[in-house]
Amino acid sequence: MVNAAFEQIKAFAATADDSDRRNLITSLRGLASSFEDPMEIIHRLGCGTLGSATVEIGLDLGLFKYLADAKSPLGVSQLAEQTGADAPLLTRIIRYLAATNVIDETGPGQFAANSVTKTLASDLGVAGVYHYLKTASPTHSVLPSFLKKTNYKNPSDDSHAPFQDAFNTGLHPYAWFSSHPENLKYFNDLMALRRKSNESWLSVYPVEEATKGWSADNAVYVNIGGSIGHQCAQFKETYPHVPGRVILQDLAHSIAQALPTAGVENMVHNFWDPQPVQGAKLYYMRAVLHNHPDHKVLKLLRLTKEAMGPDSILLIDEMILPETGVKADVTTLDLTMMSAFASAERTEKDWTALFEQAGLRLVKTYAYNKAQYESVMDVRLLEG
Repeated sequence: MVNAAFEQIKAFAATADDSDRRNLITSLRGLASSFEDPMEIIHRLGCGTLGSATVEIGLDLGLFKYLADAKSPLGVSQLAEQTGADAPLLTRIIRYLAATNVIDETGPGQFAANSVTKTLASDLGVAGVYHYLKTASPTHSVLPSFLKKTNYKNPSDDSHAPFQDAFNTGLHPYAWFSSHPENLKYFNDLMALRRKSNESWLSVYPVEEATKGWSADNAVYVNIGGSIGHQCAQFKETYPHVPGRVILQDLAHSIAQALPTAGVENMVHNFWDPQPVQGAKLYYMRAVLHNHPDHKVLKLLRLTKEAMGPDSILLIDEMILPETGVKADVTTLDLTMMSAFASAERTEKDWTALFEQAGLRLVKTYAYNKAQYESVMDVRLLEG
């Protein structure tokens, strides 16, 4: 009976879209938790850091890459020879990884890669897990003491968040990254690799309709804080005939590494300074505002508003959390943003309130990645 139910679930998962697949995972995890006895619950919650520690050991040894590249299961002695680890120690580590479904045990002393192993062997897996282990996890670990010390107030000062306690620094995380190139590399690699190419605001927003009749001499698209220009490159590729200037803005170190995209103007600009491009059609920010607490979000919105003309549109590309039933990975990201930047992931009610305080109004929301709550918000002048 159990096997039959399991096969039905597998058959459903094989044809489910991303949203249904994620809902299924949430339901199954909840079901599994409901079956646990008290000691199983205590063990799972109390030993979570052990799982992270053993995965880091596996990454350091190259264990997952060896298993993923192998044509057939490998024995402990083979893995010990490849990794240079002591065989008795490796046996204990691998036994735990198999018990937690990170790798598959195929027979006595024989192990093979599964989907988790293959992810951990990929460039995305390496960058993502190392970023969380080496940068995010330390901020998580000090969260209890930080909140106790601050009398459990919601953090709002990005110069004094758990991040500063975790790394014993007075620097903002982005300033700290500049002197920690390994951490910065993992972060940048994760940001570059994590997004699927078909998940973009350009797939849902009516760009041609919004820019119809726009003058070729005026700025049509300004990507504020656009890093090295992936979004500008996508805009030009998707809408090569839309008239107007396409402008990438970021700090000098990012602009120095900007993609050589034909038709894109690269402009050094600190977005805490007044916006130099006046009256553009589309001002666009992707995952910029979630890095900042409310008072700084308001400052950035107001600076952009001052540059907007009566026909301008501010496009805010962010997560919009539902009021209930938020997925576990997104709640993790919310608390990670709080720990690093005293910032947050926000609901539509939160966003609307911020826009109104800045003298703006939310006209319409276009969801393009519902499983991850990613949407682009069409925001305009309040009096428009």
